[in-house]
Amino acid sequence: MAKKLDKKDVSGLLSRWQKDFAVMVPSKDGNTTRMALWDGQDTGFLEWYRNVTVPPKEVFFPSQEEMFHFKKDEAGHHLEVTPVDESKRLVFAIRPCDARAMTMLDIVFKDGYEDPYYLSRRKNTLLVGLGCTRPYSSCFCTSVGGDPSDPSSVDIMMIDLGDAFLVEGITPEGSDLVDRTEGLVDASKADLARADEVKEESRKKITRKLDTKGIEKKLLSCFEDEAYWQEVSAKCVSCGICTLLCPTCYCFDINDEMFKKQGSRVRSWDSCAFPLYTKMPMENPREDKWRRVRQKVCHKYEFFPMNFGVIACVGCGRCIRSCPVNWDITRVLESVPAVSGAAAEKKK
Repeated sequence: MAKKLDKKDVSGLLSRWQKDFAVMVPSKDGNTTRMALWDGQDTGFLEWYRNVTVPPKEVFFPSQEEMFHFKKDEAGHHLEVTPVDESKRLVFAIRPCDARAMTMLDIVFKDGYEDPYYLSRRKNTLLVGLGCTRPYSSCFCTSVGGDPSDPSSVDIMMIDLGDAFLVEGITPEGSDLVDRTEGLVDASKADLARADEVKEESRKKITRKLDTKGIEKKLLSCFEDEAYWQEVSAKCVSCGICTLLCPTCYCFDINDEMFKKQGSRVRSWDSCAFPLYTKMPMENPREDKWRRVRQKVCHKYEFFPMNFGVIACVGCGRCIRSCPVNWDITRVLESVPAVSGAAAEKKK
């Protein structure tokens, strides 16, 4: 049964959960916002929070992490594998788009191959979603299969009723936590009705629309159209911000960092926007910027859907909001040439 929590009691709720979990909440880090450990007091994020700049994927797939440590001494070479993180976490107020993005990373880090670092964090973390009531003008989640109040990818879902939150367990683990959490009261029919109104109002606020029907075929049809890709990539500066802040991007690099006779093997985020991303000893197949832009767009809207049946974009709009030259993925996709009969026949 759905519960209700008065907003003035959020601190008490987090304090109770903090006894069993490392609670992470939206936090400010200078001019950047990200999920970070709750300090045990501040709930001011409820006033300013729309979404965090750095996606919550950072909790499960850190921007940099040590895989193992090595050293050499008189006895020889020694290698010590970094233990996987098995601490219990609870991510509070994650937006539905970011939670949905995690299901796409699951495909990569679980179904593609089993990554023990990522999987351990996922296994030991509960996601408490918070419906979005103030989406940005750059948000377009409803165009890629999402919804500002989508509960499908979280353990517990919360809807902002104004002076209170509707709290509902979604998964067995989430329902169990809700049932044994003190301070929650049963929601009334009026609360449920108000929640439905909030959800509908939130959907109407998503004004940016994108027609993704047949987008894979359109991209396949124009894949070799260099003139088109040159045009749409013209103002891109290859800074990589759109990929580094994307909740579904998962590219990484692995390097050995050494000091004298010891060092670490470190995994860190990488970006297909960088000129060195595909450089090999004899060549770089994506040295041209237009090829890198094509790779980014086609990976999310053509390759990933063809391989896994889902567009690798959740419409969070971070790439649009953060781009220093106002490069807009929705405008690019709207400009993709339609598949002509001749082109379709040629591709057969």
